[in-house]
Amino acid sequence: MKSVIVIASPGQGAQTPGFLQPWLDVPEVADRLAWWSAVTGLDLVRYGTTADAEEIRDTAVAQPLLVAAALAAARALDVTPDVVAGHSVGELVAAAIAGVLTPESALVFVRERGRAMAEASAVTETGMTAVLGGDPDEVLTAIDKHGLTPANVNGAGQVVAAGTMDKLAAFADEPPAKARLRPLSVAGAFHTAHMAPAVDRLAALAAGMPVTDPATRLLSNADGAVVTSGREYVDRLVRQVSSPVRWDACMATMRELGVTAVIELPPAGTLVGLVRRELKGVQTLALKGPEDLDKARELIKAHAS
Repeated sequence: MKSVIVIASPGQGAQTPGFLQPWLDVPEVADRLAWWSAVTGLDLVRYGTTADAEEIRDTAVAQPLLVAAALAAARALDVTPDVVAGHSVGELVAAAIAGVLTPESALVFVRERGRAMAEASAVTETGMTAVLGGDPDEVLTAIDKHGLTPANVNGAGQVVAAGTMDKLAAFADEPPAKARLRPLSVAGAFHTAHMAPAVDRLAALAAGMPVTDPATRLLSNADGAVVTSGREYVDRLVRQVSSPVRWDACMATMRELGVTAVIELPPAGTLVGLVRRELKGVQTLALKGPEDLDKARELIKAHAS
């Protein structure tokens, strides 16, 4: 059986204080982060090492930090995967790995994305709550009943509801049967209509952004499709800001493609957890720190042979 290896990049909420610290010991990572700090207008090293949880919860900080960290780790790993995918803001990392965007273009886009989404979040007090377990149809019915949006349909029994805080509170008071609710550490209702102002701003920016068609298979959060046009993928990136993330559809495509291994870039753990529950038999590796680089290379080599 032919091996198919995916490199995946996580979305906002995966960040934790100090997660970038061990990566600074990897050759050239500190230099890249210094350059990318100039690109984003943020001290990425400080935010990734000594900043507290509240500072890196800020959407305008979290998104560039996540993209920069994942790109730095991908450069250090230095492999060409068969498939790339990202969850929410992680799609920008996937676009850069696939060659659709340069790292600098991805970082400029995420800088403006983070700012625009932070501004949109400030208009109305909104948030997101993970719904774990329960009957899938009943979960979606309950979300709709409370006027919320299923902003992330992640598969493996996980959906994220998003909307105003009062509606989320009412939802918490009347949760779906056999489901657990977990409020997420994000600053707004991402991937909902509340983000419409950010879409308009990013559409104007993306029109002039240099784009190349992907050099490897690139999955889209919109529907799990393999997108072969760089311009179409960027258009999808813009629309995705106010549209639900269908990670379940991305995993369904991975199954169709015969994926045999998934490596998640830092701050890793969330996506490979979903893959383990949904795609039985697929090997996974969470690239949490530099000590995992050799493990990732060995996994790739084993599947290549």
